[in-house]
Amino acid sequence: MLDCVEIQPPSAPDAAVIWLHGLGADGNDFRPIVSELGLAADHGVRFVFPNAPVRAVTVNNGMRMPAWYDIKGSAIADKQDRDGIEASAGQIGELIARERANGIDAARIVLAGFSQGGAVALHTGLRHRERLAGIMALSTYLPLADRLPMESTDANLDTSIFMAHGTDDPVVPISLGTTSRDMLASAGYHVDWHEYPMQHQVCMPEIGDIARWLATRFAH
Repeated sequence: MLDCVEIQPPSAPDAAVIWLHGLGADGNDFRPIVSELGLAADHGVRFVFPNAPVRAVTVNNGMRMPAWYDIKGSAIADKQDRDGIEASAGQIGELIARERANGIDAARIVLAGFSQGGAVALHTGLRHRERLAGIMALSTYLPLADRLPMESTDANLDTSIFMAHGTDDPVVPISLGTTSRDMLASAGYHVDWHEYPMQHQVCMPEIGDIARWLATRFAH
């Protein structure tokens, strides 16, 4: 089981967000955003921020760092690390199972992630066999897209997918994001797309949009 940073809700947990960080970061990276989401004072949303395994990353000269999978070149969508992506997806599946064992319904679980983490959230969520509350993919792309028709499940075909991207992103070009959006839309998925005048980061208007989207996902 992955080591995680967790924020427990003020009330008994009845929902969960599993939020994956980007390359080289850790589970604390998005923790400060929780207080910006405007959740109700008595909300029951548990936030789980897993720490990625430490591995060598080819594009960074083999330096070892927290990473959900290897990136083998500057064109991040080429020569994709299928084994690494699938291994991380399995670990996120274990976290979903843990939340289910703790009494959280799958339809009250959101998978979220930024950059690499967003790619793994998309990969995992679209293949999960129970319907999730939603999938949030920030500044990212759909990995192993050619395998999706063979591996996707119907359970999350109509689950809302929140995708957001910076128009000036130098790390994950917005073209990768829009291509992924269009591929998902053509496959019948509902993509709630947002773009902002920013680089590879998260901005306050985006946090506001995330807050509204999460409120809808967890509305009783």
